[in-house]
Amino acid sequence: MGKETIAEVNSKVSAAGKRSSLLRVENLNAFFYDKKIISDINLSVKKNRVVSIMGPSGCGKTTFIRCINRMHEMSPGGTTSGKILLNGVDINRLNTIMVRRKIGMVFQRPNPFPNMTIYENVIAGYLLNGIRISRKLSNDIVEDSLSKAALWDEVKGSLSKRGTYLSGGQQQRLCIARALAMNPEILLLDEPTSALDPKATARIEELVVQLKENVTILLVTHNIAQAARVSDYTAFMFLGELVEYGTTKELFTVPKDKRTEEYLTGKFG
Repeated sequence: MGKETIAEVNSKVSAAGKRSSLLRVENLNAFFYDKKIISDINLSVKKNRVVSIMGPSGCGKTTFIRCINRMHEMSPGGTTSGKILLNGVDINRLNTIMVRRKIGMVFQRPNPFPNMTIYENVIAGYLLNGIRISRKLSNDIVEDSLSKAALWDEVKGSLSKRGTYLSGGQQQRLCIARALAMNPEILLLDEPTSALDPKATARIEELVVQLKENVTILLVTHNIAQAARVSDYTAFMFLGELVEYGTTKELFTVPKDKRTEEYLTGKFG
């Protein structure tokens, strides 16, 4: 089937969104060549929620969120089966650039573009994809995105400096601002605080809670306490499978699966 126009897809997304969850994953499997990495994942996510995805190293957490914005298929041998629906529309029917505009991603280590200024980093999605916008709109996007990332007051006098001039925590917030600049519906955060000190970690956690007013967040974390602090729902993955998914309060207080309980109590992980 050929690619649909943006107008046609947006029309379907708008209509479907009135009757479905923002994100729905159905029987998702992911492979590297013939090795299955994640198996039969099913879950749905409502708008303006924070969903933590936790589990031991190597259980498929990062692969899972990379599937959600079609980054997994960029890896050698990376393939998927099943469906990922954004407002009821299969993301495999969308242009990959459009998918990543709607579903932004921030990685484990801060990765501002080293040859770009703070200003240019924020609007990099527009610059790199050849999307022309006026200087006024560009200025508005930069200020709005940096404000949403709680960074504007700290950098508004230094926008012409390189993004790498900032501290680690500030760089990570700059990367969040860069993702927010494209006005995504979903923001994927892959262990965004693992390389940060406790103070910077606390700032990012505060930001996550604030951001859910405007965007739905899927947060991969090894930090059980972090999941408890910031998320509305939590998914526990083990050996490529989704073991349990529910409200954070219920999963942490009355887990339904023994493996979840053992992970939460530190018996493995």
